[in-house]
Amino acid sequence: MTTAPRTVGAPHPAPTPFSPSRTLATTARVLRQLRHDPRTIALMLVVPCVMTALLRYVFDDRPATFDGIGAALLGIFPMITMFLVTSIATLRERTSGTLERLLAMPLGKAELIGGYALAFGLLAIVQSALATGLSVWFLGLDVTGSPWLLLLVAVLDALLGTALGLFVSAFAASEFQAVQFMPAVLMPQLLLCGLFTPRDTMHPALEALSDALPMSYAVDGMNQVVHHPDLTGDFLHDTAVVTGCALLVLTLGAATLRRRTR
Repeated sequence: MTTAPRTVGAPHPAPTPFSPSRTLATTARVLRQLRHDPRTIALMLVVPCVMTALLRYVFDDRPATFDGIGAALLGIFPMITMFLVTSIATLRERTSGTLERLLAMPLGKAELIGGYALAFGLLAIVQSALATGLSVWFLGLDVTGSPWLLLLVAVLDALLGTALGLFVSAFAASEFQAVQFMPAVLMPQLLLCGLFTPRDTMHPALEALSDALPMSYAVDGMNQVVHHPDLTGDFLHDTAVVTGCALLVLTLGAATLRRRTR
């Protein structure tokens, strides 16, 4: 007599074609949850503005110093905050079983990651617009190029932080571990991005490493806007690299998304 083979766990749903409506529904659900979390909203929207204003008055008697690093930090601050918020929020839904229940439905990994990225991306646009407007029109940041280009790079940097946060959440088992990824993922980039010293003056090995890190291109893109009145080839190259890195990390995030929690 033969026995039927045992099944381990619930069967996976059959793959379904990518659906923009399911992606938008995921986006709406994430935004509804964030609306009831004022502390997270404050972290994303208020903290970058406060840090930028604090930096401006730290260099109150040296406005040229603020002009030199203020634009770069417009991209770095949103990247850091979006990384923290996205990684912790995604991990919270992963450990609570929400992601597992969602993936048991006819919802593809790409739709889920796309919904999260779109929700946090919309907040990243608001965050970057607030920080850029504050810096240029209220704190006196001197920008040779268009402030709209500055905003574009800031948004791309925030989206990159969102993508990195979604990706690293797959490798953390707790919120504390998610926070621990920040010094491992972002701090080396912060030291090597050219904020503290030009990258071409670093040790050759460190300069080569900085060429492989996306934050370097984010800072270079900001500096292009600060020093050039028109679009440059270097600016287009920098924004293309940051955009490509964000898309690559989102793809990796979808590939590492598990249907079952540990």
